[in-house]
Amino acid sequence: MNPIGEYFPATIGARGTITVVVVLLLVALRLIRHLRARSIRKARSADISQASVNSDDNSRQLTSASRKQKSKRFQLPWARSYTAQVAGREIRERLRAKSIRIVTFMILAAVGAAVVIPVLTKAKAKTYEVGVVGPISRDTSVALAQATKATGTVARLASVVSKKTADQEVKSGKLDIAYECSAGILTNQAIAATDTSGKARLVRQLSLEIGIAEAFNEAKLSPSQIEAISRAKPVKVFSLQPPPKVTQSDRNTALLGIIVVFVMLNQYNTWTLIGVMEEKSSRVVAVLLSTIKPIQLLGGKVIGIGTVALAQAGLVIAFALALGKAVGSSLLSGTAPSMLAASLVWLLVGYAFYCWVYAAAGSMAERQDQVQTLAIPLSIPIVAAYVIALSTVSSAHPSLFTVVLGYIPLTAPLVMPVLVGIGHATWWELLVSVCISLASTVLVARFAATIYRRAVLRTRGRVRIRDVVRASNG
Repeated sequence: MNPIGEYFPATIGARGTITVVVVLLLVALRLIRHLRARSIRKARSADISQASVNSDDNSRQLTSASRKQKSKRFQLPWARSYTAQVAGREIRERLRAKSIRIVTFMILAAVGAAVVIPVLTKAKAKTYEVGVVGPISRDTSVALAQATKATGTVARLASVVSKKTADQEVKSGKLDIAYECSAGILTNQAIAATDTSGKARLVRQLSLEIGIAEAFNEAKLSPSQIEAISRAKPVKVFSLQPPPKVTQSDRNTALLGIIVVFVMLNQYNTWTLIGVMEEKSSRVVAVLLSTIKPIQLLGGKVIGIGTVALAQAGLVIAFALALGKAVGSSLLSGTAPSMLAASLVWLLVGYAFYCWVYAAAGSMAERQDQVQTLAIPLSIPIVAAYVIALSTVSSAHPSLFTVVLGYIPLTAPLVMPVLVGIGHATWWELLVSVCISLASTVLVARFAATIYRRAVLRTRGRVRIRDVVRASNG
């Protein structure tokens, strides 16, 4: 008896593994939100005067660093800018946080499970023990051979002395299935209609094959007639459209990619939203804006968090590729590396688009409850695209509506990688979608920077967009 095959049946590769990954990643997302909320409560309970002292220190550091720019001629111009200093501060803060280490570990564990579990279940396929009460007839042997061939399982026949002995051995686990001509097939636990394990599929197919053999015997067909019926072939099925040239491994890789993109987009967008709100509520931003421009502060924050996102995503993909090669996983074979690379590109493009929106929203909030109110409507396009991407991976036949969503910047980061993964988008279509998203990002960044500049210093409650628009028109 193989314990691995018992607890991880062969069918876990497509459905069970993805369920494990989704659960672990959702737990990670929930954990990081909890840790961030706790850090906000601690920050708000600190003395405002201490925050002002820290703000003065940050301002003096920025001013002192700017005075040393002339002496550092060997540095690049961008590295000597205020934006680079803010980005560096943001990177240090994120890397020092305990939450990023916990979430990174959980993501790596989820990806590792998705890569390793299918290899274990495939390499350790369970051999089912089938007991037959009395002598084993030729019909029973043929029925079992056809059942195992149809279900892709492995089984071994064994003769049992009596029905009582068969009951005892099935109950103890020595036999998985027992068959008696007059009673039928016996299992220890009932087989549910929704059970897709190897044992359940073998029982159903074996029951069908034995029933067909008994029907042949009752009809008193000759051996030649039985052989002619057994050689019957199904009628060919034709389609007007060619079948998609995509394997199950490609689907699983695309699915893994969109799950990682979905979780990381939510994670880093939430960081941007809460980070801007923290600086506004603690009055740090007022001191910083006395030294640098709003666009430099916002740009540095976006670049800093984006750099951390790129490093974390690169670590996850490198870990997946290395682990897949080490264990010989088919999940990352063929075009899988290019699919993961496309997912990484879309993670950056999606973050570049959404980070400006979340930063502008954070400048309009001052309390944690306001952040939650703003985050829900902002995440609706991401959640909707995620659901559509999941259904598209399952069917591998995207509708026209799904194809259009692959070119809309709000949904393209999750939909377009799936279209590439299932072979419904070529390289130039991917390039067109990326260009559209980047062009839209420039427009969104300008609008978001305007909102940020006019709303970040307003501290009397939540700022509404129409108030900012009126101020700009006035």
